[in-house]
Amino acid sequence: MDHDARLFLLPDGYPLVGAALAAVGALACAETPAVHGWLQAHGVSASSERVRILPADAEALIPEDAESLPVPLSEEEALRVHQECAPKAIADLEAELVGFREMPKDREALVHRALTAGIPAPRIVQLTGLTPQEISGLIQARPSA
Repeated sequence: MDHDARLFLLPDGYPLVGAALAAVGALACAETPAVHGWLQAHGVSASSERVRILPADAEALIPEDAESLPVPLSEEEALRVHQECAPKAIADLEAELVGFREMPKDREALVHRALTAGIPAPRIVQLTGLTPQEISGLIQARPSA
């Protein structure tokens, strides 16, 4: 089964990775019997700081001995999880990218800032609605400094 994220219990003594489930906001998957049963089986509530979530593409960060559960997310929920897990500067830049369509000018500069900050082009495509070809065109149109 495809999944968009993974819930996990952060073992004691590990540095905080991912986002606290409670910090992401309401997720439809958190109301499912599977998640309720998983939380109950581990004796934790969804508001516990130990209950963390990471996007599927970041699963390698989950400690090997952590209990985990794959969960599906809507597109909007996946965006919130990514933003909550990203460093603050990246999260702010991604929020700007989401507003890309309403941006009257400086679109090219925003794409360049995002790429320079390390946001991968496929993520920029997802956030802005641009095609990979449009991003490539914006990159190539930018005069070198």
